[in-house]
Amino acid sequence: MINKVVASPAAAIHDIHNGASLAVGGFGLCGIPVALIGALHDAGTSGLETISNNCGVDDWGLGILLSDGRIRRTVSSYVGENKEFARQFLAGELEVELTPQGTLAEKLRAGGAGIPAFYTAAGVGTQVSEGGLPRKYDGAGGVAIASPPKEVRTFGTAEFVLEESLTPDFALVHAWKGDRHGNLIFHATAMNFNPLCAMAGKITIAEVEELVEPGALDPEHIHVPGIFVQRVVHIPAGSPGSEKRIEKRTVQAEPDSAPAGTNGQEA
Repeated sequence: MINKVVASPAAAIHDIHNGASLAVGGFGLCGIPVALIGALHDAGTSGLETISNNCGVDDWGLGILLSDGRIRRTVSSYVGENKEFARQFLAGELEVELTPQGTLAEKLRAGGAGIPAFYTAAGVGTQVSEGGLPRKYDGAGGVAIASPPKEVRTFGTAEFVLEESLTPDFALVHAWKGDRHGNLIFHATAMNFNPLCAMAGKITIAEVEELVEPGALDPEHIHVPGIFVQRVVHIPAGSPGSEKRIEKRTVQAEPDSAPAGTNGQEA
């Protein structure tokens, strides 16, 4: 019997080395592997290259690694909501490969499927394909590293740009349920980038809220089969390191209960 369960987040990430590349699941603050990121932060690992839809917020998710200068480069599709991210990028402390969101998803999926590259229409005719998109500034307003031009081919009557797939050293994901073989189920929108990251990583580490025995999961409901997952760590909902945050709260002020000019009295 293959038992992929490890005792703790620290044990799960023990061999993530300085300079490693990581695909990290989540979208905003939904479905992010909080416990694994926290363990990586505690371990002091640095020089990381992260591949994620975004880089957390200033004090949560990947943002805690970023704020301590642990991330040297990131491949992302959205870079807002994080003031420290903007500061480091403009100061020349962080390299950023800005990637269209659908392209990022396909780069991960293709990597997991063993496809080295693919053509897409996204970005044709822009700096994404033509090059020149700033990846790193020099701290004085100049561009130290710019994106290179990419191969563009015509298929039929349309042009497409060649994008290479991603196969990072590790992947960190958060799942709702998982078994000891590494089969995973994600809950609702927390699925987001998690299955794609799980497929792409050379070593995939999953934190799961509910750990079950093999055979307890309906095969038709499994989103990522265990063949893609090397380690599982149980982080029950409500336990330390399992906090879930809401990225933005919209609060609407109570409307005035009395129509203007009536002083609250009926006509």
